[in-house]
Amino acid sequence: MSKDKFNYSDYNADQIQVLEGLEAVRKRPGMYIGSTGAKGLHHLVYEVVDNSIDEALAGYCENIEVTINPENIVTVTDDGRGIPISPHPKLEKTAVEIVMTVLHAGGKFDDKGYKVSGGLHGVGVSVVNALSEWLEVEVMRNNKIYHQRYERGFPVKDLTIVGESTNSGTKIKFKPDTDIFESIEFKYNTLVKRLRELAYLNKGIQIELRDERDSQIKKDIFKFEGGIVSFVKELNKNKDPLHEEPIYFEDEVDENQIEVAIQYNDGYVDNIFTFANNINTQEGGTHLSGFKSALTRTVNDYARRHNHLKEEDPNLAGDDIREGIVAILNVKLKDPQFEGQTKTKLGNSEIRGAVDSIVSENLGEFLEQNPKIAAAIVEKAIKAAQARKAAQKAKELTRRKNALNRTSLPGKLADCTSRDPEESELYIVEGDSAGGSAKQGRDRHFQAVLPLKGKILNVEKARLNRILNNKEIRSLITALGTGIADEFDSEKVRYKKIIIMTDADVDGAHIRTLLLTFFYRYMRPLIEAGNIYIAQPPLYKVEKGSQEHYVYNDRELEKLLAEIGKDRVSMQRYKGLGEMNPEQLWETTMEPENRTVLQVQIEDAVRADEIFTTLMGDKVPPRKEFIKQHAKEVKDIDI
Repeated sequence: MSKDKFNYSDYNADQIQVLEGLEAVRKRPGMYIGSTGAKGLHHLVYEVVDNSIDEALAGYCENIEVTINPENIVTVTDDGRGIPISPHPKLEKTAVEIVMTVLHAGGKFDDKGYKVSGGLHGVGVSVVNALSEWLEVEVMRNNKIYHQRYERGFPVKDLTIVGESTNSGTKIKFKPDTDIFESIEFKYNTLVKRLRELAYLNKGIQIELRDERDSQIKKDIFKFEGGIVSFVKELNKNKDPLHEEPIYFEDEVDENQIEVAIQYNDGYVDNIFTFANNINTQEGGTHLSGFKSALTRTVNDYARRHNHLKEEDPNLAGDDIREGIVAILNVKLKDPQFEGQTKTKLGNSEIRGAVDSIVSENLGEFLEQNPKIAAAIVEKAIKAAQARKAAQKAKELTRRKNALNRTSLPGKLADCTSRDPEESELYIVEGDSAGGSAKQGRDRHFQAVLPLKGKILNVEKARLNRILNNKEIRSLITALGTGIADEFDSEKVRYKKIIIMTDADVDGAHIRTLLLTFFYRYMRPLIEAGNIYIAQPPLYKVEKGSQEHYVYNDRELEKLLAEIGKDRVSMQRYKGLGEMNPEQLWETTMEPENRTVLQVQIEDAVRADEIFTTLMGDKVPPRKEFIKQHAKEVKDIDI
């Protein structure tokens, strides 16, 4: 288009919008708290609590109380120093008002207020204020109680003295703005998870959570004098540890605080959870790289010095040494740099070397001083190496038989004609009967079907060499095209939607859990990328006259019967997918416009590991206890 065709009057200086103060936060809340859904809502609480944690890290706070009041009003109280109330020398406002109304204002931007501070976004309580219908701050300081109220970020009165107190601290009470958030309903269990985690990561601090929305008040108190040692013991509570007490050490390098707790168990998976400034760095980062390299080198050095490895033996691989490890790596640094898709990957280059040196020195010293524990760790790693070599031979053998070769797909796979993973779907179906209906009812262009015979191996109780000898698992690996273990590559997945479709009975639930355990332990990136789904087939077919209804749970059935009446109703209860003809299966469960599928997500990796260990591990009592606790939550399963 030539310049003379532009209408310059359409775009002038008066169209440049300047958002001042907290106005920008209300205009684009997702930029500051991630979303206006449940995640962003709960982040408001975390921002306020993080301020109290920072006071604790500085040595001035021991107790934090979080209360969910009726109408989803939240109160956070601490016994720290209290926000300064004196006027700011430049801005002609009290320090309290500046903290509450100015972005990036606080005591965390030099070395004087706080040495290190927590929080992911670092946006501060001012963002909480901006996104609240109202917020009240109460400061106990100088033997007085100061109070100020804000509405949608703006003060409605000056800071005033409302009483006297010999205590010190800060109380912030706020109600999230319904104009901003999709819902302001706080989930107690979501807050429990984060506050418990903070208590583990900051030993000695007491955090109390109360829910006063119902007449039956909920209450939890978290305080762990052992800190991350207690955390590791909790993670291993349903497993059999190789040594009774976790290995623990902490040190400081260039003002970076590094804390490590390690305890091995007799299982086959590794669980290393990393934190930076109280943030769960789920994507790892430089601190995790430093930990892994130091662990591998230190254990190999010990094994060589003490003749656990012969001169001609190759070094143990990192995967061998990490088999059965449960570890917490907790670092606190002055200026954390988060990166990655979800901003939970640590990028500070200097922390890698710091972690490496501290782990090498302290772990090496521990192994020398505790030869029995050291021998148990090394022997376990040697057995893992032997199993890895056996698994490699199994892979080579199956590759010769074309069982893991992408060019030779399993015979029972009914593949789709499309070769575009973005549009392709794989239905993993229980049994040949359901598989037959699914194959006939599907859209052959983009839907593939893989029937599995019986229950696959429980991978929680097996090493990789045994897993690869399982015919059904081999078929699944081959169909997906990703490879497994050190050859796993999620970019090679042949279907971007992998849908588990099992019967709505106990056996179906067990098969689904076995499959989810396999995906979580050996193909977790597929879950993290949102590739794994669970189909929701109907439980009932209800007919009345010429009308036909498919119902997916008992609640829907009760509602439908109330609407259409119970007279002259014909009802069929589907016990298995094989009872549906291909047309019915397509219409209710496979047709994209009508079906309901649940995407599998990992909101809490620590909790997910605990659940899989409980449900699929060796210990029976924890499984019984889990079933007792959650039996009433189960719906739509035949007993």
